[in-house]
This record gives sequence, C-alpha cells and structure tokens, in this order.
Amino acid sequence: MALILGIIGYGGMAGWHHKNCVKVPGVEVVAAYDIDPERVAAAEAEGLAGYSDLGEFLKDERFNTVLVATPNEVHCPLVCAALEAGKHTICEKPVALTVAELDRMISASEKANRVFTVHQNRRWDKDFVTAKAVYEGGELGNVYSIQSRLHGMGGAMHGWRGEPEHGGGMLYDWGVHFLDQIYFMLGYDQILSVHCVTKSIKNEKVDDYFSLMLQTASGVHVVVEIGTFVLEEAPRWKIMGDQGTMYIRGFGNDGKIVKVNTMVEDVPVIVQTSAGPTRTFAPRPKNVKQEFELPQLEPQWTEYYANVQDAIDGKTELIVKPCQVRKVLRLMECAFESARTGRQVVL
Repeated sequence: MALILGIIGYGGMAGWHHKNCVKVPGVEVVAAYDIDPERVAAAEAEGLAGYSDLGEFLKDERFNTVLVATPNEVHCPLVCAALEAGKHTICEKPVALTVAELDRMISASEKANRVFTVHQNRRWDKDFVTAKAVYEGGELGNVYSIQSRLHGMGGAMHGWRGEPEHGGGMLYDWGVHFLDQIYFMLGYDQILSVHCVTKSIKNEKVDDYFSLMLQTASGVHVVVEIGTFVLEEAPRWKIMGDQGTMYIRGFGNDGKIVKVNTMVEDVPVIVQTSAGPTRTFAPRPKNVKQEFELPQLEPQWTEYYANVQDAIDGKTELIVKPCQVRKVLRLMECAFESARTGRQVVL
C-alpha cells in the first residue's frame, strides 16, 4: 500500500517532511490542514489540497496517514482525532507533554487498529549511528562512561519553542532526541534513575541549558548535556572504555578512536608542574597511543518513512515503537522532577 500523507500544521517541520518523505517510492503528500490561512495558502502553492477545517480535512479519503507537525501541547487531541477518523498517524516529537497524554494516544491507536508512531528521526543521525556501532563493536573494551553533548552560541529560543505553555525548552526540544538515542543504544531496561539540572540563561521562561546524569543497570555512567549559550564547543560524543576512547565532533563523522599501543612499554616519569609533581597525569610519548578511523556509515533518514509504509502493510514492525517513546517520556518527566527538587529520581 502506498503511504499517502495529509499533514496537520504546515509549518517549518511540515515542509521538511514534505521534501524528504517523497524521496521514498510510493510515498506521497496530498493535503494539509492549518489554522493559519497563510500556511493553508502555502500548502496550496505546493500543489496540496489546503484545509482550514479539521473535520473536512479528516474526511478526505485520498490519504491514509496523518502527520501531526504542530506545537507540542496540541499533539494529543490532534493525534486522537486522526486515529478516530481511521487514519494511521505519525506525530512529531515530543509526542506529548505527559505520559498520561501518550497513553490516551496509544489507547486510541489500539481501539482504531491503526499504526501510530513518532518521528524520532535522530536515530538515523550519522554521529549517533557511528557512536552506537563503536559502542556495540567492543573496540573500547568495557565501556564505563558515555557523554552526549550539544553546545551552541545562539542563546535565544525562537517562537513557541521559547514558551512553556507550548512545551518549549531544550529538554523537550532536543533532550527528547538525545534520551531516545541513549535508550536505543543501551536498551530499554537499562536506565534506573536520573539527576537533572536545568538553567534559564538567556530565556527566562524555559530551560535553555540542562545537564543530566543517568544511573544504568550495567553500571555505565551516562551524561547528557545541551546548552544554547556555550562559547566553546565540546565533542558531540565521548565514549570511554577500559581499552580505548572514542570521540566525535559535530553531527558527522569527524573524530577517532584512541587506544593504547600494547607493543610499547611505557614507564611514566615524574614531571614537575606549577601545581607540583605528578606521575599519573604526566604526558606519555606519542607512540604509546594508536589512533583509528571511525567506521564509515551512511544512514538514511528516509528509512523512517519506508519502515512506516511497511508496518502499515504488515510486512515488519515499527522501528520507533510507542512503548519505546513512552520510556523516553517517562524519563523526561523524572528529569523535570529532579530539576525541581534537586534530587535524584528513580524511574
């Protein structure tokens, strides 16, 4: 069956979806609904049927799937309306502001017997796919620490993303992706507790910085940090094991794996520093370390839409399952609670 989409909320993300989903054979966008007449006109200018009435939009039998790409606080009622109208439904992230809202969506999906999933597209980011492959490949030995960071200089959060009533803030906007990645990398039974700190540095109303630490069942120490006003960028990923360290800069494949050359016997000497003598942190000869290239992987975001198409046809399972998304949303609820109380919160 072809995946024929109607879009609710024809803004910036909807345009991104429209441009990318049609790269998959059999995927088409035919209609859009928006409360803003200018956005309806913009959809019509792209050759779509434009709707300003949600009921009329959902009656359109030309599309079998709805993509909800609106501000966060209205995801729940719109997803439920689409499912109740008999449409398979894709929702932008974060899927909801609470687990209770998500549970209503899942219930509506089960009752309607329609596919429901969430656009957690950053499972296909090149940096993440590379980091996951290295973590799973065992090259680093026993991994003891994973650090996932994103730093920017812009500071300001624009539009509804800077307004708490719409589900704005960094934890909802980017944190949902990074926590989804950590779950997908480590496994959905791994995260036991969270300690989170949020700050409002340049935006009074929402968090524009957060740092959280996760306790895991395997003992791996996980740090996730995002800041919009950090003037010196840290590596996007750093994974440390007892046999080596991997780091990646940015969203691509710029980084390396560093390991100890077992062929070189190194007996460190004491060096004098301005803070006193040290042997443990003394510089090592260059030939003690070996550097290796990262695996060359080319993930494709379009796989997401192809998977949804196959899931609707009953050929495969969803890659992004609602039960997985629920784990992420529950973790985010606990992170907000930790930030409010200053305490570690057990999931």
